[in-house]
Amino acid sequence: MPAISLEEIIAARGRIGSLIRPTPVLRAEVRTPSGPVTVAFKLEYLQLGGSFKIRGSLNAIVHAREGGRLTDAGVVIASGGNAAIGAATACRMLGLRCTVVVPTTAPAVKVARLNALGADVHQVGDRYALSAEAAAVMAEQTGALQLHAYDLPDIVAGAGTIGLELREQLDVPLDVFVAVGGGGLVGGLTAALAPEHTVTGVEPIGASALHQALAAGRPVPVDLDSVAADSLGATQLGEICWDTISTLPIGSITVTDEELIAARNLLWDEFRIVVEHGTATALAPLLTGAVEPDPGRLPCVILCGANTSVTP
Repeated sequence: MPAISLEEIIAARGRIGSLIRPTPVLRAEVRTPSGPVTVAFKLEYLQLGGSFKIRGSLNAIVHAREGGRLTDAGVVIASGGNAAIGAATACRMLGLRCTVVVPTTAPAVKVARLNALGADVHQVGDRYALSAEAAAVMAEQTGALQLHAYDLPDIVAGAGTIGLELREQLDVPLDVFVAVGGGGLVGGLTAALAPEHTVTGVEPIGASALHQALAAGRPVPVDLDSVAADSLGATQLGEICWDTISTLPIGSITVTDEELIAARNLLWDEFRIVVEHGTATALAPLLTGAVEPDPGRLPCVILCGANTSVTP
Protein backbone atom coordinates (compact mmCIF):
# COMPACT_ATOMS: atom_id res chain seq x y z
CA MET A 1 0.00 0.00 0.00
CA PRO A 2 1.24 3.56 -0.66
CA ALA A 3 2.74 5.75 2.03
CA ILE A 4 0.57 8.52 3.45
CA SER A 5 1.58 12.01 2.35
CA LEU A 6 1.36 15.34 4.12
CA GLU A 7 -1.01 16.47 1.37
CA GLU A 8 -3.46 13.68 2.25
CA ILE A 9 -3.35 14.71 5.90
CA ILE A 10 -4.05 18.33 4.99
CA ALA A 11 -6.99 17.17 2.84
CA ALA A 12 -8.28 15.11 5.78
CA ARG A 13 -8.21 18.15 8.00
CA GLY A 14 -10.28 20.02 5.43
CA ARG A 15 -12.95 17.30 5.63
CA ILE A 16 -13.11 16.86 9.39
CA GLY A 17 -11.83 20.11 10.88
CA SER A 18 -15.32 21.43 11.61
CA LEU A 19 -16.53 18.09 13.01
CA ILE A 20 -13.83 17.11 15.49
CA ARG A 21 -12.73 18.67 18.76
CA PRO A 22 -9.27 20.30 18.59
CA THR A 23 -7.62 18.89 21.69
CA PRO A 24 -5.49 20.95 24.09
CA VAL A 25 -1.88 20.60 25.15
CA LEU A 26 -0.87 20.55 28.81
CA ARG A 27 2.70 21.45 29.75
CA ALA A 28 3.68 19.68 32.96
CA GLU A 29 6.72 18.53 34.88
CA VAL A 30 7.38 14.83 35.45
CA ARG A 31 10.02 13.14 37.58
CA THR A 32 12.68 11.15 35.75
CA PRO A 33 15.89 9.44 36.92
CA SER A 34 17.85 12.49 35.73
CA GLY A 35 15.55 15.01 37.39
CA PRO A 36 12.34 16.87 36.60
CA VAL A 37 11.53 17.19 32.89
CA THR A 38 8.98 19.46 31.25
CA VAL A 39 6.65 17.45 29.02
CA ALA A 40 3.83 18.50 26.70
CA PHE A 41 0.83 16.18 26.98
CA LYS A 42 -1.42 16.17 23.92
CA LEU A 43 -4.80 15.50 25.53
CA GLU A 44 -6.33 13.56 22.66
CA TYR A 45 -8.36 11.42 25.08
CA LEU A 46 -10.63 14.48 25.29
CA GLN A 47 -11.57 13.90 21.65
CA LEU A 48 -15.14 12.97 20.71
CA GLY A 49 -15.54 9.26 21.38
CA GLY A 50 -12.78 9.25 23.99
CA SER A 51 -9.84 8.63 21.64
CA PHE A 52 -8.13 9.79 18.46
CA LYS A 53 -9.95 7.16 16.40
CA ILE A 54 -12.86 9.36 15.34
CA ARG A 55 -10.49 11.45 13.23
CA GLY A 56 -9.85 8.57 10.84
CA SER A 57 -13.42 7.32 10.85
CA LEU A 58 -14.86 10.71 9.98
CA ASN A 59 -12.29 11.26 7.26
CA ALA A 60 -13.05 7.89 5.67
CA ILE A 61 -16.83 8.27 5.91
CA VAL A 62 -16.97 11.85 4.63
CA HIS A 63 -14.56 10.99 1.81
CA ALA A 64 -16.74 8.02 0.84
CA ARG A 65 -19.85 10.19 0.94
CA GLU A 66 -18.17 12.72 -1.35
CA GLY A 67 -17.44 9.90 -3.78
CA GLY A 68 -20.94 8.41 -3.67
CA ARG A 69 -19.68 5.22 -2.01
CA LEU A 70 -22.06 5.18 0.97
CA THR A 71 -25.23 3.05 0.99
CA ASP A 72 -28.15 2.68 3.37
CA ALA A 73 -26.21 -0.16 5.00
CA GLY A 74 -23.87 2.43 6.50
CA VAL A 75 -20.55 1.35 7.95
CA VAL A 76 -19.07 -1.88 9.27
CA ILE A 77 -15.84 -2.13 11.24
CA ALA A 78 -13.93 -4.72 13.26
CA SER A 79 -12.12 -3.43 16.31
CA GLY A 80 -11.05 -4.31 19.82
CA GLY A 81 -12.96 -1.26 20.96
CA ASN A 82 -11.63 2.24 20.30
CA ALA A 83 -11.83 2.22 16.50
CA ALA A 84 -15.36 0.88 16.76
CA ILE A 85 -16.28 3.60 19.27
CA GLY A 86 -14.82 6.20 16.91
CA ALA A 87 -16.78 4.82 13.97
CA ALA A 88 -20.00 4.54 15.96
CA THR A 89 -19.62 8.10 17.24
CA ALA A 90 -18.99 9.35 13.70
CA CYS A 91 -22.01 7.47 12.36
CA ARG A 92 -24.26 8.87 15.06
CA MET A 93 -23.08 12.37 14.19
CA LEU A 94 -23.78 11.81 10.49
CA GLY A 95 -27.02 9.82 10.88
CA LEU A 96 -25.65 6.54 9.54
CA ARG A 97 -26.03 2.90 10.55
CA CYS A 98 -22.98 1.36 12.20
CA THR A 99 -22.23 -2.34 12.59
CA VAL A 100 -19.22 -3.26 14.71
CA VAL A 101 -17.53 -6.60 15.27
CA VAL A 102 -15.41 -6.94 18.40
CA PRO A 103 -13.61 -9.93 19.91
CA THR A 104 -15.19 -11.75 22.81
CA THR A 105 -12.24 -10.48 24.85
CA ALA A 106 -13.13 -6.80 24.29
CA PRO A 107 -13.35 -4.83 27.58
CA ALA A 108 -16.91 -4.63 28.89
CA VAL A 109 -16.64 -0.85 29.29
CA LYS A 110 -16.02 -0.49 25.54
CA VAL A 111 -18.83 -2.87 24.54
CA ALA A 112 -21.21 -0.98 26.81
CA ARG A 113 -20.17 2.28 25.19
CA LEU A 114 -20.84 0.86 21.71
CA ASN A 115 -24.31 -0.24 22.72
CA ALA A 116 -25.01 3.20 24.20
CA LEU A 117 -23.99 4.78 20.88
CA GLY A 118 -26.61 2.72 19.08
CA ALA A 119 -24.24 0.48 17.16
CA ASP A 120 -25.21 -3.04 16.11
CA VAL A 121 -22.58 -4.97 18.10
CA HIS A 122 -21.40 -8.48 17.21
CA GLN A 123 -18.80 -10.28 19.32
CA VAL A 124 -16.93 -12.79 17.15
CA GLY A 125 -13.71 -14.66 17.92
CA ASP A 126 -11.20 -14.19 20.69
CA ARG A 127 -8.85 -11.89 18.74
CA TYR A 128 -9.01 -9.04 16.27
CA ALA A 129 -8.11 -11.12 13.19
CA LEU A 130 -11.24 -13.26 13.58
CA SER A 131 -13.43 -10.22 14.10
CA ALA A 132 -11.96 -8.67 10.95
CA GLU A 133 -12.83 -11.74 8.89
CA ALA A 134 -16.43 -11.59 10.08
CA ALA A 135 -16.66 -7.86 9.32
CA ALA A 136 -15.41 -8.43 5.77
CA VAL A 137 -18.17 -10.98 5.18
CA MET A 138 -20.80 -8.59 6.55
CA ALA A 139 -19.57 -5.77 4.32
CA GLU A 140 -19.71 -7.97 1.23
CA GLN A 141 -23.21 -9.22 2.06
CA THR A 142 -24.73 -5.83 2.92
CA GLY A 143 -22.81 -3.33 0.81
CA ALA A 144 -21.75 -1.38 3.90
CA LEU A 145 -18.61 0.74 3.79
CA GLN A 146 -15.92 -1.33 5.49
CA LEU A 147 -13.53 0.61 7.68
CA HIS A 148 -10.27 -0.71 9.07
CA ALA A 149 -9.03 -0.02 12.58
CA TYR A 150 -5.64 1.18 11.30
CA ASP A 151 -4.69 0.00 7.80
CA LEU A 152 -6.71 2.23 5.49
CA PRO A 153 -5.34 5.41 3.85
CA ASP A 154 -8.16 7.67 5.07
CA ILE A 155 -7.84 6.28 8.60
CA VAL A 156 -4.10 6.97 8.77
CA ALA A 157 -4.47 10.42 7.20
CA GLY A 158 -7.19 11.31 9.71
CA ALA A 159 -4.95 10.30 12.61
CA GLY A 160 -2.20 12.44 11.14
CA THR A 161 -4.27 15.58 11.66
CA ILE A 162 -3.09 15.49 15.27
CA GLY A 163 0.36 16.33 13.93
CA LEU A 164 -0.98 19.41 12.15
CA GLU A 165 -2.48 20.62 15.43
CA LEU A 166 0.79 20.04 17.25
CA ARG A 167 2.67 22.11 14.67
CA GLU A 168 0.38 25.04 15.47
CA GLN A 169 0.18 24.54 19.24
CA LEU A 170 3.89 23.98 19.95
CA ASP A 171 6.17 26.13 17.82
CA VAL A 172 9.34 24.34 18.97
CA PRO A 173 11.19 21.17 17.87
CA LEU A 174 9.41 18.15 19.36
CA ASP A 175 10.32 14.64 20.46
CA VAL A 176 6.93 12.95 20.13
CA PHE A 177 6.21 9.71 21.98
CA VAL A 178 3.17 7.71 20.94
CA ALA A 179 1.80 4.26 21.76
CA VAL A 180 1.61 1.83 18.82
CA GLY A 181 -0.95 -0.83 18.04
CA GLY A 182 -1.40 -1.47 14.32
CA GLY A 183 0.43 1.73 13.42
CA GLY A 184 -2.27 4.05 12.12
CA LEU A 185 -1.47 6.80 14.61
CA VAL A 186 2.32 6.56 14.53
CA GLY A 187 2.24 6.41 10.73
CA GLY A 188 0.03 9.47 10.44
CA LEU A 189 2.06 11.43 12.99
CA THR A 190 5.34 10.58 11.28
CA ALA A 191 3.98 11.70 7.91
CA ALA A 192 2.73 14.95 9.45
CA LEU A 193 5.77 15.80 11.58
CA ALA A 194 8.97 14.27 10.21
CA PRO A 195 11.72 15.18 9.64
CA GLU A 196 11.48 18.49 11.52
CA HIS A 197 10.19 16.70 14.61
CA THR A 198 11.14 13.22 15.83
CA VAL A 199 8.55 10.51 16.43
CA THR A 200 9.12 7.46 18.63
CA GLY A 201 6.71 4.56 18.84
CA VAL A 202 6.39 3.00 22.28
CA GLU A 203 5.02 -0.51 22.82
CA PRO A 204 4.69 -3.13 25.53
CA ILE A 205 7.21 -5.93 25.12
CA GLY A 206 4.24 -8.28 24.80
CA ALA A 207 2.59 -6.32 21.97
CA SER A 208 5.42 -4.93 19.87
CA ALA A 209 4.37 -5.03 16.21
CA LEU A 210 6.42 -1.95 15.25
CA HIS A 211 9.55 -2.98 17.13
CA GLN A 212 9.54 -6.45 15.62
CA ALA A 213 8.82 -5.11 12.13
CA LEU A 214 11.82 -2.77 12.32
CA ALA A 215 14.01 -5.65 13.52
CA ALA A 216 12.84 -7.93 10.70
CA GLY A 217 12.79 -5.28 7.99
CA ARG A 218 9.10 -5.91 7.29
CA PRO A 219 5.83 -6.40 9.19
CA VAL A 220 5.74 -9.81 10.86
CA PRO A 221 3.14 -11.65 12.97
CA VAL A 222 3.59 -11.09 16.71
CA ASP A 223 2.32 -12.84 19.80
CA LEU A 224 0.32 -10.85 22.34
CA ASP A 225 0.91 -10.97 26.07
CA SER A 226 0.31 -7.60 27.71
CA VAL A 227 -2.19 -5.85 29.95
CA ALA A 228 -2.41 -3.24 27.15
CA ALA A 229 -3.30 -5.74 24.42
CA ASP A 230 -6.96 -4.67 24.45
CA SER A 231 -5.98 -1.39 22.76
CA LEU A 232 -2.51 -2.18 21.36
CA GLY A 233 -3.34 -5.72 20.32
CA ALA A 234 -2.62 -5.74 16.58
CA THR A 235 -0.94 -9.00 15.63
CA GLN A 236 0.98 -7.35 12.78
CA LEU A 237 1.96 -3.79 11.86
CA GLY A 238 -0.20 -2.29 9.12
CA GLU A 239 1.22 -2.08 5.61
CA ILE A 240 0.36 1.62 5.25
CA CYS A 241 2.24 2.45 8.42
CA TRP A 242 5.21 0.40 7.26
CA ASP A 243 5.35 2.01 3.83
CA THR A 244 5.10 5.46 5.43
CA ILE A 245 7.74 5.08 8.12
CA SER A 246 10.12 3.19 5.83
CA THR A 247 11.01 6.48 4.12
CA LEU A 248 11.11 8.62 7.27
CA PRO A 249 13.11 8.57 10.53
CA ILE A 250 11.34 6.90 13.46
CA GLY A 251 12.30 5.59 16.88
CA SER A 252 11.06 2.48 18.65
CA ILE A 253 11.09 1.60 22.35
CA THR A 254 9.53 -1.26 24.29
CA VAL A 255 8.47 -1.16 27.94
CA THR A 256 7.31 -3.73 30.45
CA ASP A 257 3.75 -4.02 31.71
CA GLU A 258 4.98 -2.94 35.13
CA GLU A 259 6.46 0.24 33.63
CA LEU A 260 3.34 1.19 31.70
CA ILE A 261 1.14 0.52 34.73
CA ALA A 262 3.39 2.81 36.77
CA ALA A 263 3.01 5.49 34.09
CA ARG A 264 -0.76 5.15 34.17
CA ASN A 265 -0.77 5.43 37.95
CA LEU A 266 1.43 8.53 37.84
CA LEU A 267 -0.91 10.27 35.40
CA TRP A 268 -3.72 9.77 37.90
CA ASP A 269 -1.74 10.51 41.04
CA GLU A 270 -0.05 13.68 39.74
CA PHE A 271 -2.54 15.09 37.23
CA ARG A 272 -5.85 13.29 37.85
CA ILE A 273 -5.74 12.01 34.27
CA VAL A 274 -7.33 8.61 33.66
CA VAL A 275 -6.23 6.86 30.46
CA GLU A 276 -6.03 3.34 29.11
CA HIS A 277 -3.03 1.15 29.82
CA GLY A 278 -2.11 1.35 26.15
CA THR A 279 -2.19 5.15 26.19
CA ALA A 280 0.05 5.36 29.26
CA THR A 281 2.64 3.25 27.45
CA ALA A 282 3.83 6.37 25.61
CA LEU A 283 4.95 8.06 28.85
CA ALA A 284 6.76 5.09 30.38
CA PRO A 285 10.23 5.45 28.74
CA LEU A 286 10.57 9.02 30.01
CA LEU A 287 9.77 7.97 33.56
CA THR A 288 12.20 5.04 33.54
CA GLY A 289 15.07 6.94 31.94
CA ALA A 290 15.06 4.69 28.88
CA VAL A 291 15.29 7.91 26.86
CA GLU A 292 17.20 11.04 27.78
CA PRO A 293 15.40 14.19 26.65
CA ASP A 294 17.22 16.21 24.00
CA PRO A 295 17.87 19.68 25.51
CA GLY A 296 16.93 21.24 22.18
CA ARG A 297 13.57 19.51 21.90
CA LEU A 298 10.37 19.42 23.93
CA PRO A 299 9.15 15.91 24.79
CA CYS A 300 5.53 15.53 23.71
CA VAL A 301 3.48 12.55 24.86
CA ILE A 302 0.29 11.70 22.95
CA LEU A 303 -2.39 10.66 25.44
CA CYS A 304 -4.54 9.07 22.78
CA GLY A 305 -7.42 7.31 24.55
CA ALA A 306 -9.37 6.96 27.79
CA ASN A 307 -12.10 4.39 27.13
CA THR A 308 -11.32 2.53 30.30
CA SER A 309 -12.56 1.76 33.77
CA VAL A 310 -11.52 4.18 36.50
CA THR A 311 -10.41 1.25 38.65
CA PRO A 312 -6.75 0.08 38.47
